[in-house]
Amino acid sequence: MPAEDLFAILPELWLVALGLVLLGVDLYVGPQRKDAVGWVAVAGLVLALLPAWGLVGTLVGSGRTVFAGSYAVDGFAVFFKFIAIIATALVILAAMDYFRGPSAARAQAASPGATATSFEGEVYALLVFTAVGLLLMAASADLILLALAIEFVSLTSYVLAGYMKGNPKSNEAGLKYFLYGAAASATMLYGFSFLYGATGSTNLYDIAGRASQIPAPILTVSLALMLAGFGFKISMVPFHQWTPDVYEGAPTPVAAFLSVASKAAGFAVLLRVLAVAVAPSGLDWVRLVAVLAAVSMFLGNLLALPQRNIKRMLAYSSISHAGFILIGVAGFAAGAAFGSTALLVYLFQYVFTNLGAFFVAALIGSRLGSDDIPDYAGLAQRAPALAFLMALFMLSLTGIPPTAGFFAKLAVFGAALERSPDLLWLVGVGVVNSVISLFYYMGVIRAMYLTPAADPSPVRQPAAMSAALWIAGAGTLLLGLFPGPVISLARAAALLLP
Repeated sequence: MPAEDLFAILPELWLVALGLVLLGVDLYVGPQRKDAVGWVAVAGLVLALLPAWGLVGTLVGSGRTVFAGSYAVDGFAVFFKFIAIIATALVILAAMDYFRGPSAARAQAASPGATATSFEGEVYALLVFTAVGLLLMAASADLILLALAIEFVSLTSYVLAGYMKGNPKSNEAGLKYFLYGAAASATMLYGFSFLYGATGSTNLYDIAGRASQIPAPILTVSLALMLAGFGFKISMVPFHQWTPDVYEGAPTPVAAFLSVASKAAGFAVLLRVLAVAVAPSGLDWVRLVAVLAAVSMFLGNLLALPQRNIKRMLAYSSISHAGFILIGVAGFAAGAAFGSTALLVYLFQYVFTNLGAFFVAALIGSRLGSDDIPDYAGLAQRAPALAFLMALFMLSLTGIPPTAGFFAKLAVFGAALERSPDLLWLVGVGVVNSVISLFYYMGVIRAMYLTPAADPSPVRQPAAMSAALWIAGAGTLLLGLFPGPVISLARAAALLLP
């Protein structure tokens, strides 16, 4: 095996080694010291940024494939390596308190012979192994490798969603996620088979070279079937049904991970398949993506309005944001001012904004034993810093300046208009839905600042969770005030292999 091939997958090899180390550490620490596994995981993930950054210097103005053309090493893939690694590190940092706190104890109480921390170390190892799968998804340039990567991520995600074995909702979340995921994966593989049958190849770049020879009906059916699998990963309508139940039942840090890292990798796969394999055929996929974006925004926002459970509200919110990100997919155009960067900028800021909102939900749910929005009443008096951060995240998700969410939405709107004036209607739909989302996001802020607290006692904020929250808050604010560095990174990363 050539040395350059191994160097190209050094971040993946590092994470695999880290996951194995975590399993070993988990064997040797006592039940009350499982947080040591989490700290090792966070340190290892931070160090994993170094080999990922080492790839940046080799990709200036170029990209390549390795392993017989099945694995892409380009700026696009490297950008998503950073997203997956950063998101996983933040989730583990926040999870160390959650899985040792009151909520874990309550959830495990019904599980005979198990303590709240019995299997805590396994969660951190599973999150790291899932991150490996996400890196593979973002860089896969072959349908077979892509299918294997998606299934690997799915299997570990099913286990994580059902982690709280003593909690019936967690059991339901794991089962529903598995059933929906199995059906979506089977449908997606059926779509892959059409592409292979029509071109005789599973390599995306070989398929691109023969795409113009594929009959339009076959390509249309293949795309529709593939969108079932990709749409499941990104919570796109009409493949969103699992999202609210899984987010509500899964441990809150796991729900945060699924809403950000898994979604980002799903969009990486979707864009690579569309821009590389489908676009050369001349098929008008932009109009289809635009319609799905509009439907996802409307359905997600309208169903979020009546929600009283914060996790279900954020679940429907994530469906809506899938629609906004799809605007960036529809507007993607290599070399364009907005079109080449909007999707990547949106996903990068979404890591900090959405993770931060889920982290606050995890902390409040752990301390109060409730995920109901009315129970956030008086949080501004009980935990002023926590209320400020939650308000910041809600404003960013709405798209209010000077937060990162405002600039991200501006970027995807600009990308759509730059791609085609015919997408003006889609920008209008996005603006209307931003206004709709203001009502339920402001409902959380209103509860925290305008409703008196039934219990005035302060809310304790553990060190690890506080660190994760302030990192997310800083990212949300700084990316809105100083977006230049991220735009430059996204512009360099937008290269897809021709």
